[in-house]
Amino acid sequence: MENADQIKEVVRQKYGAIAEQPESNNCCGPTSCCGPEIEANVPIVMAQDYQELNGYVADADLGLGCGLPTQFAQIKPGDTVVDLGSGAGNDCFVARAEIGESGRVIGLDMTPAMIDRARKNAKARGYDNVEFVYGDIEDMPLAADLADVVVSNCVMNLVPNKPKAFAETFRILKPGGHFSISDIVLKGELPEGLQKDAEMYVGCVAGAIQKADYLDIVQECGFVDITVQKEREIDVPDSLLQRYLSAEEVGEYRSQDKGIYSITVFARKPENA
Repeated sequence: MENADQIKEVVRQKYGAIAEQPESNNCCGPTSCCGPEIEANVPIVMAQDYQELNGYVADADLGLGCGLPTQFAQIKPGDTVVDLGSGAGNDCFVARAEIGESGRVIGLDMTPAMIDRARKNAKARGYDNVEFVYGDIEDMPLAADLADVVVSNCVMNLVPNKPKAFAETFRILKPGGHFSISDIVLKGELPEGLQKDAEMYVGCVAGAIQKADYLDIVQECGFVDITVQKEREIDVPDSLLQRYLSAEEVGEYRSQDKGIYSITVFARKPENA
C-alpha cells in the first residue's frame, strides 16, 4: 500500500467488519491478531490477557491489542484519559476503573462501527463518564492540553504518518502529562512480502517500523523521560514465514537478531511545554 488514504480505508473496512460481527463470533480471540494468518489457522500471538484487570468488559475485548498499556499508565483518580484507537472500548473501561467517578475517559477511533459498538457497551453499563469520538489520530478533534494520560494499544503502527500522530498526542496532553502506548515494532528487516501484504498491514505486522526509529519519533516530537516499560518478542510460526521465505531463509531469519516485538513505551510532555 503506497497511498496513506488507501491504507486508512483498508484498516477502516477491516476493523469495521470485525466490529459488526456478533459478540459471540469475533474473528479474533483474546490472544490473536487479525489477519490472513487467522484464516489459515496459523495464529500470531499478539494480544495479552486483560481478564484479571479491574474494569475488564469481555464484550469489548476483540483481541486486537498487543499489550496492556493501561496496566503501566500510572492512571490516578480524577484523571482525564484519552485512548487512541479505542475499538470496542476495552482499554477505556479498564481506565475508567482507575479514574473513578470523578475522572473522564475519551476513546478516539476512525471506524464508525467500532464507535457504535463501544457506545453500546458503555450505555449497557451506565458509564456516563466514558465517551467515544470519531476521528483520525493524525488530526484529532480534541482540544489541546486536554489529557492527563494517553493510552493506545497496537494502533500507532497502523498509522501512516507516525510523526504527525505523535505530534497530535503531544498537543492533547497537558503539560506534565504522559502516555503509555503498546505497539508493534521491528528489529532488523522483515521479508519484503510480509511487510507489503495489505492484509498483514491490518494484522498488526506490516506498517510497523524499526524500534530505534519509533523511539526517535517520540523524542523528536518533544517528549521526555522516554522509557520502554515492557518488551516481548512475537513468535511468527514457520508455516507463516514459509509463505515468503525458503526453508533456508527461514533458518537464517531465526538465527539473526531480528524479529517482531511488542513494546510498551512511556513518555512525558514537559511541564513547560
